[in-house]
Amino acid sequence: MKHPSRNAVFTALFALGTLSALTAATAAQAQNYPSRPIRMLCPIAPGGGLDVIARAIAPGLSENLKTSVVVDNRPGASGAIAMEVTAHAAPDGYTVVIMSVTAVIYPEMNKTPYDVVRDFAPVTQVSASPYVLAVHPSLPGTLGDFLAYAKVNPGKLTYGSSGVASLQQLSTELMSSMTGIKLIHVPYKGIGAGFPDLIAGRTQLTISSTASLAGLFRSKYLRPLAVTTAQRTPMLPEVPTMAEAGLQGFVVTQWHGLLAPAGTPKAIVDRVQQGVATILKSPDVLARLAADGTDPVGSTPAQFAAHMKSERAKWVKAINDAGITIQ
Repeated sequence: MKHPSRNAVFTALFALGTLSALTAATAAQAQNYPSRPIRMLCPIAPGGGLDVIARAIAPGLSENLKTSVVVDNRPGASGAIAMEVTAHAAPDGYTVVIMSVTAVIYPEMNKTPYDVVRDFAPVTQVSASPYVLAVHPSLPGTLGDFLAYAKVNPGKLTYGSSGVASLQQLSTELMSSMTGIKLIHVPYKGIGAGFPDLIAGRTQLTISSTASLAGLFRSKYLRPLAVTTAQRTPMLPEVPTMAEAGLQGFVVTQWHGLLAPAGTPKAIVDRVQQGVATILKSPDVLARLAADGTDPVGSTPAQFAAHMKSERAKWVKAINDAGITIQ
């Protein structure tokens, strides 16, 4: 029997010692976390929907973690700038990014210097916001009547969105592929920029957030046909869901979550997740989210990872079916 050489034994012992030292260092790092401020990158400019979510949770998370949580806005490239900074940050829990479903869609349509699965550690889904199908008052008044009208008028109706590959576009194209209707897309630089055309009837419909459309419903400029979530939303309690209105299997939410760099110790990821889940039960945070038409979630890292995987598969199919490309 051949015995290992002295060098081989020494190498194995050295490797074992190094691994033990790294394990001990990681455990100590997690035990002392956090010991300095945490940076929460936000991929849009101050004042936008995702920024509102970030600033709603940052103060409570600061209090829960007993350190400052600073929102750092890095807009541009459909969120890719903030995602790239996070992907390349040290995996120590002091850099996280708040993101939306766009973060799992954009890399499927455009080359990015990161992989949304490989380069990030899911922390938690923070919240979810319902969308609603809104039409100009000149169109039929129920979802069934609208779809019947659209089928006999292919290519006649136009819809607005906040841009190519936005959730507004993907939601509408998903509805189109499920129902066999043909609509014409009109992208804008932000959904608000498209409202004057929608009010005037130059475009006829949109699928967008309830918060952005609620005032137009109250003023009777637009009519809501159905919300896109599985349950009705308190902001529009009288509006049926897509399923209730006759379109089974159509469920879309604009969701928001936290990611950390891949390799962040599980104990740190869990600590941040627990902090977010705790503050999402705070009356102050709940009130701020409700005012924006947003529901709290606070899922575990494993649940959030599964949700991201499911959403990625759904939207890749919608993109391929509709032949959507970045222009």
